[in-house]
Amino acid sequence: MVASKEIAAPYFTSWPVITETAWLLRNYPVAIRGLFQSIENGFLKVLDLDDHFVRWCLMFFERYEDIGVQLADASLVYLSEREKIVNVFTLDRRDFAIYRTTRNRALTIIP
Repeated sequence: MVASKEIAAPYFTSWPVITETAWLLRNYPVAIRGLFQSIENGFLKVLDLDDHFVRWCLMFFERYEDIGVQLADASLVYLSEREKIVNVFTLDRRDFAIYRTTRNRALTIIP
């Protein structure tokens, strides 16, 4: 099992994840500032989603429509494929235990 402290920063994410996180933290403005400061200071690096994401996402949503896939989740699986990342930091263990990349690879869930 990989611990988050064993993986060097920066941690990669996407704007859909930042949006979802900010919404979850909406009642905690200090936490939202901390989130954006983490981007500013380089701890988090927000990767852009390219034109290929749209087609990929359509197929991903179709594949997992029965579990109510979220855009933030799809963006992380897509970026893991594109960037060849094998670890994902998520609190959504249930869904990420099911998701697979296009080549049927599971991601290692942290924590």
